[in-house]
Amino acid sequence: MNRRDVLLGGAALLGAAGLGREAMAGVARGFDQDLWPPMDGREAFVAWMRDNRGEDPGFLSQRWDRYEQLVSHSDIWDRADKRAFLMTPREEFVTAENLGRAYEWHYLNIGFGVTITGPHTVARMTNTLAVKPGDKVLEIGTGSGYQSAYLSYLTDKLWSIEIIPALAKRTRGVYDSLIARGYREYAAIETKNADGYYGWPEAAPFDKIIVTCGIDHIPPPLLQQLKPDGIMVIPVGPPGAQHVLKAVKTQGADGQFNVARSDIYNGAIIPFVPFTGGHQS
Repeated sequence: MNRRDVLLGGAALLGAAGLGREAMAGVARGFDQDLWPPMDGREAFVAWMRDNRGEDPGFLSQRWDRYEQLVSHSDIWDRADKRAFLMTPREEFVTAENLGRAYEWHYLNIGFGVTITGPHTVARMTNTLAVKPGDKVLEIGTGSGYQSAYLSYLTDKLWSIEIIPALAKRTRGVYDSLIARGYREYAAIETKNADGYYGWPEAAPFDKIIVTCGIDHIPPPLLQQLKPDGIMVIPVGPPGAQHVLKAVKTQGADGQFNVARSDIYNGAIIPFVPFTGGHQS
C-alpha cells in the first residue's frame, strides 16, 4: 500500500497487530457484486454491517463518519467505489497501537520506514482508476494490504507486489486470516515479494495499475504492461514532494503509444514513501 502498513509479520503476530481479534465474529454473509449495504445513513449501515458482516459497531461508526468526509471533500464519487470504502475494514490493517486511529484522515506510521496511507488519498487514487468488474489490476507496494482489500470490492482480478520480504509475508498472513474468517473476496488477491519497478510480466497486460510509493519517473516496464486505454495512478516527483498523476495510455492509428498525464490533486504536493529497488543502482 502506499505508505505501507507494518504489522510485524507472521501468524503469531496477527493478534499483536490488532488482527484476527477473538471478539470479532465471522462474516455471516459473503461478498458478491450484488451485495450492497445501506448507504443512506449511519444507523442503517452500522446495523446491517454488524448483522451481515460481523463487524464492530464502534469501528463501523468511525468508518461511516470518514465516508461522509470523503464524499464532502470529493475524494470519492462513484457508487461502486463508495461501497468499496464502506465494505473494507481498515481496522484490520493497522497496528494495535494505532487501532483507535484507524479512520483518522492521515497516514499512520507502522514501522519498516513505511506507513498506511490516509483514507482520503486511498479513496481518491482508487476512484481515479475507474476500476470495473473484471478489470485486471496491478498494485505496486502491497504494504498493509488495505489498498488491495479495498480494490477487491471492485474487481476479482488483483495482483500486488511488495519489496520488503517480512512485510510481504506478514500481509499474506493477514489476508489468509481474514479469508478464513469469511472475507472470501481477498482470495482474489495474488501477492509476491519482488521489485515492483519491473511489474508482473507473467500476469500482464493490466487494465489498471496503482503505484503506492513515490518515484521521480513512471517506470517503463509498468507502462509496457499497461493495456491500451489503460490507466495508471502514480506519485511522481522528488522525495517527499510528489504529485499524484493519472496516466492514460493510448495507441494511435500509426501504432504509436501515447501517455496523457494529469494531476489528480491539481498541483498539490502529496508526500509518499520512496519507491525502492534495483533500478536505483
